[in-house]
This record gives sequence, C-alpha cells and structure tokens, in this order.
Amino acid sequence: MSTGTFVIKIGGSTLGSTDTTYADIAALAAAGDVPVVVHGGGAEASRWLEAMQIPSRFERGLRVTDDRVLPVVVAVFAGLVNKRIVAAIDAAGARAVGLSGADARLLECRLADPSLGFVGEPVRVNSAPVEALLAAGIVPVIGPIGCVPREPADQLVNVNADVVAGNIAAALGARRLVYLTDVDGVRDAAGQRIPVLDAARARALIADGTISGGMIPKVESCLHAVSLGVEAQIVDGRQPGALRALDGAGTLVTP
Repeated sequence: MSTGTFVIKIGGSTLGSTDTTYADIAALAAAGDVPVVVHGGGAEASRWLEAMQIPSRFERGLRVTDDRVLPVVVAVFAGLVNKRIVAAIDAAGARAVGLSGADARLLECRLADPSLGFVGEPVRVNSAPVEALLAAGIVPVIGPIGCVPREPADQLVNVNADVVAGNIAAALGARRLVYLTDVDGVRDAAGQRIPVLDAARARALIADGTISGGMIPKVESCLHAVSLGVEAQIVDGRQPGALRALDGAGTLVTP
C-alpha cells in the first residue's frame, strides 16, 4: 500500500449549501489521489430514534447503544447515510462504493464498556477490501459499524466514526487524515483556535475539560494516527474548497 492515501472523515453537520466536499473528493480522485471517506451520521440517527420514540443518550461523546438503538444506527449508518454519500460522490463525477466495518470484517472490535452497550472499540483493521477499491480508482465510503467476531454470527456494534477514521488511516499508512467538522479547529480555554496542537498539550486540554464532548474522540483519534506517522488535521468542512486549502487551516495535530 502506498503511503499516499488520503483519509477524510465527514459528518452530516459539515454538509450543506456552501461546502464543496463531494466536488473536492471527485477532483482528488480525478487527479489520481483517490481518497478514503469515513462518515458519521449521528444527527440522522437521532432523528430516526426520536421518530421511533426510542430513548438515546451519550456518555463521553459516545452514543449508548442498547438492543433497541443498535438496529436503528446500523440501518442509518450502513444504509441510508452511506448510500446518500455514495450517490453524491458518484454524481460529482467519481466512482464510489459503500462499505461498513462489518463487511469482510473490515473493522474487528471488542465491546468498549458494558455501560455503553453495543459500542465497539477497534482491535484490528482488515484493509484488503479498501486497498482493492483504491487500486481500482474507486472511492471507498465507510460507515461506522464494526463487528465483534463470534459464532454463529458476528455481533454488530456501533463505533464512533472519528475512531474509525483514525484506525483506518493508521492501518493504511495514510499520508494525511482530515476531519471535516463544523468548527474551525480545536480551541483553547480562551476560545482561540490552536493552529498546531502537540500530544502533550492535547492530553492536558482533555484532562482539564477544555477539549470536551464530541471533540474528545476526534483529538484522541488524531493522536493515535500521528503516533503511527500519519498527519492529522481538524478543519471546518463547511467552507468551500476546504479539502483544497488545508495548509494553515484548522488545527494540525502533531506527536
């Protein structure tokens, strides 16, 4: 596998009327720099859960996933959201194929914490399917569902999409991991953007609560990736051309 792989994590909050995410992905693919796309979809899952009157809550930025929540998040992440993104990338001019971490045991997991229910913590990435798609010039679009291997059938689990992206990037030896989010980077206690964030400061900001909520798994996944030699960056994906103007944008996370 080439070290040129570019992994992009997108969330529903970054997709709107002003961003150019799909066009940027198609342009990268057309230039021979086929990216891997990992997506979330938590807001869409929350809408469906609310419509079905299924209670849902979060702990440490992770959705507690019981046996009522799990079928909904699998359907939304591996189905509805995944195929919407595939269709949009295809319409922008690239070829895309949707996967989840359960396909070909792409993302093998263990249960993260009994209090979280069916939430997976990745332990192994079987990257062959992703590598095959990249070699064919096809954009892999990966939904955040994993599997816990067992007999007679694997257990499906909900995996935080930021964590999925970090593990995929590390396994592929990607040259860069970019999180497209709805803020312009990590902020310090005074609310100022931090252009470059090293591992020691990141951990201190998590410990004192400056980095909190959903930003925690993003930063921790960046730290995992950079520890394995992958550049990681958190940028505002709502801006036009965000993927074409990465230098100096957002927060670059370093070892």
